Amino acid sequence: MKFLAAYPKEVKVFLIASLINATGSALMWPLVTMYVFDDLGRSMKDAGLVILIQSIGGIAGQLLGGSLYHKVGVNRLIVGALAMNALALFALPAASVNWQLFMVTMGLVGLFNSLSLPAIQAFIGFRFAEQRGELFNVIYVANNIGVALGTALSGFLADISYMLSFVMNGVTSAVFAGFFFVYLRKVGTEPALSQDTALQQHAPSQQGTSAWKLMGHTRIYLYMAIASMFLLIGNSIWNSGVSPFIITEGWPKKTYGFLWTLNGILIFAAQPLISLIKRWFAGTSTAQMTASAVFYLSGYAVILLLPNYPGLVLAMLLTTLGEMLISPAMPSFISDHADRSAPFYLGLSGGIGAIGRVVGPYFMGVLYDNGGLAPTAWLACGVAVLSVGFFMVHAYMNRRGPAAARPFT
Repeated sequence: MKFLAAYPKEVKVFLIASLINATGSALMWPLVTMYVFDDLGRSMKDAGLVILIQSIGGIAGQLLGGSLYHKVGVNRLIVGALAMNALALFALPAASVNWQLFMVTMGLVGLFNSLSLPAIQAFIGFRFAEQRGELFNVIYVANNIGVALGTALSGFLADISYMLSFVMNGVTSAVFAGFFFVYLRKVGTEPALSQDTALQQHAPSQQGTSAWKLMGHTRIYLYMAIASMFLLIGNSIWNSGVSPFIITEGWPKKTYGFLWTLNGILIFAAQPLISLIKRWFAGTSTAQMTASAVFYLSGYAVILLLPNYPGLVLAMLLTTLGEMLISPAMPSFISDHADRSAPFYLGLSGGIGAIGRVVGPYFMGVLYDNGGLAPTAWLACGVAVLSVGFFMVHAYMNRRGPAAARPFT
């Protein structure tokens, strides 16, 4: 990571804060299904229902976050969302005594956590416009170092107390809110827009343009968002298929945490491999999305064919490569093609994609309750095939580069 020396101090400080916040988030999110299934003694169908409600909140948060960016202001939006997320997390221990109250609180956690996501991504794309493509990847790597640290601790904390993990996540969210409050006042929030004046002139402007008109420019977001939705349906297999499978097999909970630790380590250590993949056959962001779906499909096929721990390790390796390709590619594509309207499209595409988080855990939970791991793997493979198809359509619609996504000329 020697190239970090080329970035200004304000970027490095942001990376450290993101890493700490990601560590706190990783203490909680892998354990929600386990908590409902193991500690509360409910079925995987109920566990999927909780994730469904949390994801519905996430969809609302993504859509609101993208729409409110220019109206509310980046400072109030990010700081307020993170602070409210912390309060919702702190309320979880008291809410867990009542099943309905617990579900409502998890919905609020999903809402406030997602409310800040498009705003943070748009802030990066605006504030550091000249380096945003590579910076999205660097921040993604930093976040996942935090994920590796958090998930390494999550399994151990689960043996002590699930709620301890949830409260610690609240603490890191509160700290992140305080960081942004100070950070944005210091570095400013004015966008440092791209020097591509033609793109600035022809890109859709959220200000003064109705949301319905912006939604009409489907080449920028729709096919990519649908493909992402299918990927997230399939990726629910890790929480609603693999985690109960590990418990049913009687394996230690640590083995589940180790899978996500491997995920975090690979995201850091496999960057040279990802660079080779991009150089050989995925040089554009659209090609990276398509290749990502192929890797996800390969990982789900391994779970289906090798339902043992070595198979799960190999599947995690393959799906992690897919994750590494798609996570920086989507916000980078939107930032390059939408310019001032990037917050709206980031929120819209994120909201559509998050539908996968809504239906995925519920369907996976029902399938697991009725047939175990195999049916969930079949579903994951099927939706991954659909994802490959929609990413190919997205690449075709934008095959002429940024100009192809400018329907305003």
